[in-house]
Amino acid sequence: MSNPFVENFDTLVNAYIDLAGDDDRQLLTEYDVDWFSPCLLLNKTRLADVADGEQTSWRPQLQPASSHLGDLAKALEIEIHPQLETLFCRYYSHDLPASTDRGDLDILQAWNQDDFERLQKNLISHVLMKRRLKQPETLFFATTDQEDFIISIDVASGKVMLEQVGKVPKEELAEDLNAFITTLRPRNVVVTF
Repeated sequence: MSNPFVENFDTLVNAYIDLAGDDDRQLLTEYDVDWFSPCLLLNKTRLADVADGEQTSWRPQLQPASSHLGDLAKALEIEIHPQLETLFCRYYSHDLPASTDRGDLDILQAWNQDDFERLQKNLISHVLMKRRLKQPETLFFATTDQEDFIISIDVASGKVMLEQVGKVPKEELAEDLNAFITTLRPRNVVVTF
């Protein structure tokens, strides 16, 4: 059975990769021996030759099928929207720059398993802050080009919201993550540090 969100998210990721073309020098990151990622395009021979801090090519890579946000849901005693789980569990990647008619944003992604765990801890902290402030619970998934504004999913409704950090979200951007993702265009920022 096809999943429209998976198809639309894959389309966005592939469009981002296509911006770089076939030139491996277009999606670059600094190699960090302590922050390895399956995204790095290094074979075993090349890995032995790359120096810490050296620019190296990367591409988004599918995560293992076993990746999930079950521990996050259990810790917060909430249900995670399946589209958000797919967004965070489908790929290892640097954050994905995109544009909308309203401005630029970066879709948060996990670079490796440690980063995936750190992302979940940040989401837990965010929900605990919302509870402390007695605000509707949200889970963020993107940063914007506007200072202190994030894009999040309302936990209760699944709606995509523009949210000023620490404030009640006031603006609905889309009915759900699938509707939102179809409005995005990959941004032509192809070198990542």
